[in-house]
This record gives sequence, C-alpha cells and structure tokens, in this order.
Amino acid sequence: MKKTTDFTRQVIKIIRQIPEGRVATYGQIAKLAGRPNASRGVVWILHSSSETFSLPWHRVLNSKGQIGLPKGSAGHRRQCQLLRAEGVEVTPDGRLDLDIFQWKKKSAVKKKTAAARPRGPTMFS
Repeated sequence: MKKTTDFTRQVIKIIRQIPEGRVATYGQIAKLAGRPNASRGVVWILHSSSETFSLPWHRVLNSKGQIGLPKGSAGHRRQCQLLRAEGVEVTPDGRLDLDIFQWKKKSAVKKKTAAARPRGPTMFS
C-alpha cells in the first residue's frame, strides 16, 4: 500500500463518514481536514483513492451542488444513479439542493464548557 499523508488519511476518514442520502463538497471536506484551501487536493484523493479505499465518491460534489464529472459521461450518469438510489434528488444535468442534502458535520473541535474549565481558588475559598 502507498504511504499516505496526514491530510490524505483525514480526507479518507471524513469521506467515509458522509451518511447515505447526504453529500459534501470538496471544500467542506478540505476544511474539515484542516486545510480549507485544499479542495483540489480532495479531488485528487478521490480520483486516485476511491477504489483503493472503497470511498463513497458519489457523495462528493462541487461548491455549487453539482456533479464535477463531465455531463453526459458514464461517470456523471453513474453518480446521478447512485445518489438517486440513496434518495437524493438530482436534476438530469447533475445539480442538487445543498440546503436540503448537504451533510452538516459538526466540527471535531469542542469548546470548553464552564464545567470543564479548571477552577482555581475563589475569594470564598
């Protein structure tokens, strides 16, 4: 197996988390992986690793909610078919409504709550 970078491993992990019937954008995945300007890197990882890592590649779209493969190509038709089989409404030209179908992954970074903050001495101690 090829050696992968931390970014690649993170992208693969995130793509595997996209639930059935939901989609994510290349930029969204790049941001979740800690490199918000690396959407082209996400495209390359999908292109080179989808089969190797059994990624649900069909759930990843461009920022406009469109399939990135050329319209009319076998890949475009296949992606439409796979998304529709999961209940995603896709137009014949490969568009969908991100407001409805985009995955809303919560950030892995958790904010400290008041209960989690260390407490020091108070004026009443």
